[in-house]
Amino acid sequence: MNFEHMLVVIDPTSEDRQPCLERAMQLAAEHSRPRLTLFMCEFNSALEGGVFFDSAGLEKARTSLLMHRRSSLEHLAQPLRDKGLEVTTEVVWGKRLSRHILAAVAKHKPDLVLKTTHHHNLIKRLLLSNSDWDLIRHCEIPVWLVKTAGDRLTKLAVSVDPLHEADKPAALDLKLIAGGRSMAEQIGAELHLLHCYNPLPRTMVFDASLIHDYDSYAHDVRERHASAFNSLAGSNDIADSARHLLQGYPEEAIPVFVEQHGINLLIMGAISRSRLDSALLGHTAERLLDECACDILVIKPDGFVDPSQP
Repeated sequence: MNFEHMLVVIDPTSEDRQPCLERAMQLAAEHSRPRLTLFMCEFNSALEGGVFFDSAGLEKARTSLLMHRRSSLEHLAQPLRDKGLEVTTEVVWGKRLSRHILAAVAKHKPDLVLKTTHHHNLIKRLLLSNSDWDLIRHCEIPVWLVKTAGDRLTKLAVSVDPLHEADKPAALDLKLIAGGRSMAEQIGAELHLLHCYNPLPRTMVFDASLIHDYDSYAHDVRERHASAFNSLAGSNDIADSARHLLQGYPEEAIPVFVEQHGINLLIMGAISRSRLDSALLGHTAERLLDECACDILVIKPDGFVDPSQP
């Protein structure tokens, strides 16, 4: 996986650490001098309008704040430039962060977006109004959502869906595996492959023939998933010890696997859905975002089309 140009989204509310920048620096050490664009979106509702400022005063205050933010980005960029990296900075004014990140992606054409992610409260989950989720749904290029960058990446896990029950195209699984293997080789990390399956609970099986022999039904479901998973893993030279077939819903089974195996990065795919589907179902990546302790890298299939665009 080759990231020659990385767009790093800097959080203006953090005066301390920027985990996404730390992760970008780790990746830069493993690649041959990638370019970095440090991007910041600033907004303060107090400077958007009101009775205490006239329009000229508001404009002056916004300009002063943006100049301060540019100076902060330049301060972050200089140590990287001293190491020989090509670093550019950009600050924009705007209220909706995800929209401005997507505009920056269209403008700068990076290979990867890195953004620090935080825990999302229940209200944001219900309203589905979080910028991380918007990037998962709409960003054409890979999005790396960083939780913590203190530790070196040593164990990567690729989540696949060989039966494509989530409507993922088969080519996406191959793309995820190839990307995970490439990264693992570049940074000297272990690569693991996982797949979740979940037979219908007994209480939801309405076919009378299955009710009388539920255990056989559950066994058949496992065998079908195991066969498809092992076929995919075998064709991609994944060792038996690195194959993990998990029973349960992904948002429940995968976080447990991540914790038990010390996974640093979960690589998974996201597909195009209609607005209604996204509102009702959400993406697996969205549901995992708060549950997994590790970073999440979301990759789209080739030819991805943003469902929000006409």
